[in-house]
Amino acid sequence: MSEKVLIVDDEEGIRKVLGVSLIQAGYHVLTAAQGKDAIQIVRDERPDIVLADIKMPGMDGIDLLQRIKEENPLTEVIIMTGHADLDFAVKSLQFDAADFITKPIHYDALEVALKRVHERIWMRRQIRDYTESLERLVSEKTQKLLEAERLAAIGQTVATLAHAIKNIIGGLSGGMFVLEKGMELDNRDYLSQGWEMIKGNVTKIKTLALDLLNYSKEREPDFDLCDPNIPAREVYHLMLARAREGNVSLKLDLAEDLVKVYVDLEGIHCSLLNLVTNAIDACLDAGATQKPGEVVLRSRKVPDWAVEYQVLDNGCGMDEATRNQVFRGFFSTKGSKGTGLGLMVTKKIVREHGGVIEVESLPAKGSTFILRLPEREAPGDGIYARVEVDNSTERPDD
Repeated sequence: MSEKVLIVDDEEGIRKVLGVSLIQAGYHVLTAAQGKDAIQIVRDERPDIVLADIKMPGMDGIDLLQRIKEENPLTEVIIMTGHADLDFAVKSLQFDAADFITKPIHYDALEVALKRVHERIWMRRQIRDYTESLERLVSEKTQKLLEAERLAAIGQTVATLAHAIKNIIGGLSGGMFVLEKGMELDNRDYLSQGWEMIKGNVTKIKTLALDLLNYSKEREPDFDLCDPNIPAREVYHLMLARAREGNVSLKLDLAEDLVKVYVDLEGIHCSLLNLVTNAIDACLDAGATQKPGEVVLRSRKVPDWAVEYQVLDNGCGMDEATRNQVFRGFFSTKGSKGTGLGLMVTKKIVREHGGVIEVESLPAKGSTFILRLPEREAPGDGIYARVEVDNSTERPDD
């Protein structure tokens, strides 16, 4: 089926000339002489693309653009304008116009504008397909687990991994945000960066989903000799868009004198992702105080440890009672928005590394989570697990 294009212009000659060109190019062409009629056609025919003149009697092109986006945000709109109206045309991009072309319209310029529109349509379809595929995959794996005889034994592990999946979906949303910005600004670097973020996070989700059954037994860390700043950088770039959406300043402060250390990159990535996600959420929860939110992800070399990570925020903070429970399973300060599993996952990963995790926090002042990892000569060198939590009465084996 050919794509539908709606031409909206009060000049009949322009409608006819453009209509002929677009029909020859294989489009199904609809026309309207004014904005009021165009809105009705959009409702009835749902065209893929709308070409609208910026100056028309009654409803002008920008008003029409806003109405179309309210009716159907996925409809792409190209604004047609005279040279004297370029300021209005640029303004139309702020309302999510796909492009604008100047009159008299040359077919080459129209062809370029249509090409950009098709790129936007293709990218949105790819995002939709990835999201639908992701939902199907998670649904299928969840159903298999529900039917498994060992569900009772592995239920907590499944829920833990689901929390990790939720965090990575946050990264996927960040990629979509960057991609949309690239579309809006016609910025190839943003488009490429956003698309790579989306593909990377979809891959992580697929890997986690396929590994759900393997997590029913105790997992041995996959230690590898690497730069301990790698997972910190990954988490920073993954969460930067989300922080900006919430008007939270996310900063990266990495020590450059760290030596390579044996760590499970996926595990430490998951741990730092949980901590940074919680820190951003804490800043958003403190938003009513009107203070600018700030989160810092830091790495340091400290005596007797290979690396120390710190995640600091100036968010809502915690009182002593909350600090004493924060690492317990299924305890959450986020109400229905949280699962109470994120810090439990982090604690388990730290235990597998033989590391230490601590928290310092005051109500309305913010929190600092400190994660220290030991030095290792090689995987399986006999380092035992240690988990220490400030002000906690929790037993090590809880």
